[in-house]
Amino acid sequence: MPHGPRFEKLAAEVQETIQEVSAAEAGEIAVNGGLLIDVREADEFAKEHAAGAKHLSRGVLEMKIEEVEPDVSRPIACYCGGGKRSALAVESLERMGYEDVSSLAGGFKAWKAAGLAVE
Repeated sequence: MPHGPRFEKLAAEVQETIQEVSAAEAGEIAVNGGLLIDVREADEFAKEHAAGAKHLSRGVLEMKIEEVEPDVSRPIACYCGGGKRSALAVESLERMGYEDVSSLAGGFKAWKAAGLAVE
């Protein structure tokens, strides 16, 4: 899906300020007791998603994260389709006090390219 130039600029600026991880690193976060959050829309998640991922779309992430994960110190890796929406999600979670949050560089595309499990 094409994005507008202002969105692209915003996402690029945010990506400079947050922690990004590889697909393998995101998988390790999940395996080692962290939380993997898919911030894509419900239809995208329903079609296919990373194995074990929780779904919290960008539209509800900030409202529902404390129900899903009240522990601000638990490692969290967020992903979207290509890594831009998840970068914005990470920025929001950091502003809410979450201490160990990262974005999957390249998003779900990178996850699949790495051959990691999907559901």
